[in-house]
Amino acid sequence: MPVSISPQGQPRWRLRTSRAQWLGYLAWLIGACLFLLCWKMISDNTMWVFVADAGRQGGDLISRMLPPDWHYAHRLWKPMWDTLNIATLGTLLGIAMAFPVAFLAARNTTPHPLIRSLALGLIVSSRSINSLIWAMLLVTILGPGVLAGIIAIALRSIGFIGKLLYEAIEEIHPTPVEAISATGARRLQVMSYGVLPQVLPAFAGISVYRWDINIRESTVLGLVGAGGIGLQLNAAINSLAWSQVSVIFLMIFVTVLASEWISARVRHAII
Repeated sequence: MPVSISPQGQPRWRLRTSRAQWLGYLAWLIGACLFLLCWKMISDNTMWVFVADAGRQGGDLISRMLPPDWHYAHRLWKPMWDTLNIATLGTLLGIAMAFPVAFLAARNTTPHPLIRSLALGLIVSSRSINSLIWAMLLVTILGPGVLAGIIAIALRSIGFIGKLLYEAIEEIHPTPVEAISATGARRLQVMSYGVLPQVLPAFAGISVYRWDINIRESTVLGLVGAGGIGLQLNAAINSLAWSQVSVIFLMIFVTVLASEWISARVRHAII
């Protein structure tokens, strides 16, 4: 089997040993067994009668959603504005918290390995819990409303922004940092003039991209009482007002489409 290319462009061949061949067969066999086991577990817990009837039920639901109740649209502007505020303020708060955490987590800027471990633990904790779960916890603590949604989005954003930013910090070119350090500059000056200029474009792009993601995530926080258009969506579904649900879906779709366009334009201008 070819394992590499020689300087002359010719493949270098290495004979696969009998042991390696059998290990490959064993890996494929284990993978196939795991797939069949998972499929059996899924199949045993699936009511196939409902699956067979899904097409008819879906068509019936779509027929109830059409035509959309456009008279309901004027009641959605305020909830949609709340959704945008949740995403924007939550992103800004997440940026403010993630920025120092990223510098503490980066191997080349952290003041101590123990502090780096704590910062990495904070990033992992933030990324491992979905914003909807954060919102459920915060609604229980703070009560329902926009504040719980803003903090939930912020806590979720710390891990995303912090991880991408600390990786960008670790990949900076060391020459400017070494040159500024050689002048006798203090640590803060080295950060300001040697590290920040190299990571600011990436930081701006990451922040805008996270805002775009938060627009989508904030649309469903209202399902657990954290404000935004999700409250109206939950109420419309519970009351079986499917023509209103279709209007909400269309408004969410247009908003996400606009945020995607804005995010792409801004990132293209920055990077």
